[in-house]
Amino acid sequence: MAYIPRFWQPPTTIGSHRGRRFRNVRLVATMGIIVIAVCGCVQQGTFDVTENEDKSPVAEPTQLTAAPSDSPQAERASATESKPDDLELATLGAGCYWCVEAVFQQLRGVHSVESGFTGGQVRNPSYEQVCSGLTGHAEVCQVRYDPKIVSFTEVLEVFWKTHDPTTLNRQGHDVGTQYRSAIFYHNEEQRKTAEELKEKLDQSGAFSAPIVTEIAKFDVFYKAKEDHQNFYRNNPNYGYCRAVVQPKVDKFRKVFADKLKTDAR
Repeated sequence: MAYIPRFWQPPTTIGSHRGRRFRNVRLVATMGIIVIAVCGCVQQGTFDVTENEDKSPVAEPTQLTAAPSDSPQAERASATESKPDDLELATLGAGCYWCVEAVFQQLRGVHSVESGFTGGQVRNPSYEQVCSGLTGHAEVCQVRYDPKIVSFTEVLEVFWKTHDPTTLNRQGHDVGTQYRSAIFYHNEEQRKTAEELKEKLDQSGAFSAPIVTEIAKFDVFYKAKEDHQNFYRNNPNYGYCRAVVQPKVDKFRKVFADKLKTDAR
């Protein structure tokens, strides 16, 4: 099976998007069919072939205090759940943030998931800048969760079991420091929990190679542009979603069937 990059589109639509910068274009022949595979980062549009204007607002830092999610996909709070002020925040990088977002949106106890960037030196980076691998930022998700329903330890268990934490600066065919495995802790308790769990996993031989997950103090989060939020839910038939995101979601749903939201799909 040929590698389908996360920005892959059917050949009939590939040339119809304006404002894209293609690098290292190559032809890949598979099963007698020639498709175009574009290597490197490109700008994602609105995925509407009739409107493809280049809209590239820079990412903006977001407020770090927990707030109620207005996303229609967010889990409805019940009378027994914590108030918004009681929610806790986990910042996780595990390759493409579309994969991380799709998984954690289905975890019971999670109120909201936002995709963005952290861990680098450049302020207000654009998606294209982060894709260059020169900003130091990683693609991450901000996961707001109710600790009365799901613990930070459980969040990390899902994190480690739904990506490969033994590959340095890559997940599958997504290669670069922006795709590194990383936990950006918000307090000493999170740091201690992350380091202890990492050590236990290494000692248990759960993985065939040492875990290379970075554990670093959180600084600032830059939210990605809106058409990169809720990406899998909004674009389930997108090539990368079918080839890469869906298998991760399927694995999560199988391994953590007892931790799924009741409305998870």
